[in-house]
Amino acid sequence: AAAPGVPAAGGGGALVELHRGAFANAFAEGGGEDELEILIEGAKQAQAAGLQVNAGHGITVANMARLCEVPHLVELNIGHHLVSRAVAVGLGEAVREMREAMAAYAAA
Repeated sequence: AAAPGVPAAGGGGALVELHRGAFANAFAEGGGEDELEILIEGAKQAQAAGLQVNAGHGITVANMARLCEVPHLVELNIGHHLVSRAVAVGLGEAVREMREAMAAYAAA
């Protein structure tokens, strides 16, 4: 499968953002393995093409551990989850939870 966004390398792009919506939806239903493999391959191809690799859409504390399997990530766009979660637990707690979940990526 072609890596999502990799044509940006040939068009002068500096980065690619992997859209995780399909993975997040499948993960919520107890699946997501196929979508995760697409993200992993896309990240590898984008990095090999010299692009910065970011990810966004559907990132939550619950699925962050699986995101740790995607290599080369530089930036995560998690604002929607943090604001939504903050309604229930407060912003400080929402940020603390996500930072804790993200710490596993640095260790991977």
